[in-house]
Amino acid sequence: MGRWLPLESNPAVLNKFLGDIGVPSSWAINDVLGMDEELLATVPQPVAAVILLYPINDTNEAFKTQQEESIDADGQEVSDKVYFMKQCVGNSCGTVALIHAVGNNTEQIGLSDGALKSFLEKTEAMSPEERGNSLEEDEGISSAHEDSAKEGQSATVDRDTQLDTHFIAFVHVDGKLYELDGRKKYVINHGDTSPDSLLKDSATVCKQFMERDPKELRYAVVALTANPE
Repeated sequence: MGRWLPLESNPAVLNKFLGDIGVPSSWAINDVLGMDEELLATVPQPVAAVILLYPINDTNEAFKTQQEESIDADGQEVSDKVYFMKQCVGNSCGTVALIHAVGNNTEQIGLSDGALKSFLEKTEAMSPEERGNSLEEDEGISSAHEDSAKEGQSATVDRDTQLDTHFIAFVHVDGKLYELDGRKKYVINHGDTSPDSLLKDSATVCKQFMERDPKELRYAVVALTANPE
């Protein structure tokens, strides 16, 4: 497995990356400052996706195993419109989460010609594993990722460092809230949602992550929203 420099959970860094791969400036990453209704109300609308940075620790790994075993046993319904890819490149979770965020909202976002539009078209008929492998070979996205990762504090992290935090995305597809995590075997269906309730419903799941290990502070939440500027 190849390794990239990690992206940091910093809207300026993430927005530079999105702009470089063809996401129009009418959409942007914005901080979500808290999970209660008053703070959620400050997030620009509409919200296309929510991205959670969470710690990889024993508690979350145990829950991941339990969740996958439950789906193995009972199955779940997943829309065939969901775009999902596995993470096959070390430290690429930020890019994978952003691809999930945009790739499941191409109709409303309207991508410009560029690296991401080309990648989504090229990988449309691929399996999640094939998409993950294709990302490592994609020069347009990998170079944009590296350029953005050199911004901010990420430039001080060696690419061989084994990070213990991880990005995932939450999106609305066909009336359901889906968690897209390139480290998991499956897309996770979290039940009903809508474009208007996506932020609130995603925040509910993010709070569940936080409540599983209340002493853990390494969480951050951002949202892909219409750009208020």
